[in-house]
Amino acid sequence: MTTVLKRNNWAIWRDVIFALFVREIRTGFNDKLGLAWAVFQPLSFIFLLSYLRGLISGSDSHTVPTFEFMMYGMLLIQLFLETLNNSANSIKKNKALFAFRQVQPISSVVASSFFDLLVKLFVFVLILLLMFLLKMDINIDNPLFLITNVFAVWIIAMSLGLLFAIGQCYIPEITKVRGILTRPLFFISGVFFSMEDIPKEYWSYLDWNPLLHAIELTRHAAYSTYPTEAVSEFYLLACTIVLLFFALAVYHVSWKQALSR
Repeated sequence: MTTVLKRNNWAIWRDVIFALFVREIRTGFNDKLGLAWAVFQPLSFIFLLSYLRGLISGSDSHTVPTFEFMMYGMLLIQLFLETLNNSANSIKKNKALFAFRQVQPISSVVASSFFDLLVKLFVFVLILLLMFLLKMDINIDNPLFLITNVFAVWIIAMSLGLLFAIGQCYIPEITKVRGILTRPLFFISGVFFSMEDIPKEYWSYLDWNPLLHAIELTRHAAYSTYPTEAVSEFYLLACTIVLLFFALAVYHVSWKQALSR
């Protein structure tokens, strides 16, 4: 007599996410230049912006080497934007798969977001290896703090992506709104500047943005001498938790209706 093993929901969800993750790899790197471009694009931007920033502040930016100053800003903003945009499109892209009962929309959002996170971590490790080969200084004073900030950015992006993915099922034109809202983030999130470059009376116009806090705090995690008077770890974590639970709540009450539209 054959015994049928019944898998629990967690095992099924894990396998579904893995299958969708493999699908993301195949579609993301469907040509030979896919992985090379994923590395070359951020690297070229970092070198270019480091050169431009160096013309302003020299080899150091508030105790952080200019290359690393720009590296953390560029990698985090790219992680945010790519995770947000890809996860926001993931439900629509995989809608045909939801005919299978085991595949739920949130699985596609998680798989897409996880793929973007791993790509950026791979790029980060590759840049560190390149810095080592070029005998550049590598310094991370608080690795755990740095990892916490990276995951906070990733969770915020995935949460917003989930909200936009649900919203897109009701209002397809919301993708245009997303583009308008995210375009200025590159300029107001501290990628190219430090809050120490901004007069204190103008801080309140910028410090509502959790990405700014994440980028500044990540630089501080790498170099503990980097000033963080203008930012708060508590604010970053509070934004992360609130957005995550809000996105999950919206998904829980609306995903079935969203798919039927």
